[in-house]
Amino acid sequence: MSEKSQNLRDRLRQGGVLRGEDLDPFRGDHFGSSQLGLELEEVSLERVVAHLVCDERHHQPFGIVHGGVWCAVVESLASIGASMHAAQLDKQVVGVNNSTDFLRAHRTGRVDAVAHPVHVGRSQQLWHVVCSREQDGKTVARGQVRLQNVDAAQLGG
Repeated sequence: MSEKSQNLRDRLRQGGVLRGEDLDPFRGDHFGSSQLGLELEEVSLERVVAHLVCDERHHQPFGIVHGGVWCAVVESLASIGASMHAAQLDKQVVGVNNSTDFLRAHRTGRVDAVAHPVHVGRSQQLWHVVCSREQDGKTVARGQVRLQNVDAAQLGG
């Protein structure tokens, strides 16, 4: 593990929050963020905050955001948060269930997403994510993801 990664881990362990350039390790396409246009704003052990500006790229044939986009946002934020907890145990996480509800149709504009842990255990974690429209604060989707904490060797296929 790099010294920078260890420093970030230590800051989280002490209750710190990662913002700005500290979020660079999460950018790119590790969590689908570049494909979706998902922009991370904050990562801590207690919450992950991001936003997405929806447009035609995210639409299904009837002109509203495709449900798979909401599933991906929910999975991405939960995975990032859970991976921070798993790193404290020198483990990684894999998703084992994603249950996402689509509550309101959304076409274009910014949607804010916030993830919180419901349960963080030795072997599993459960995270809850809410996606809300910036313009009126109404929830468009919400979901929860159950993740398994695993040793890296278990992921070797």
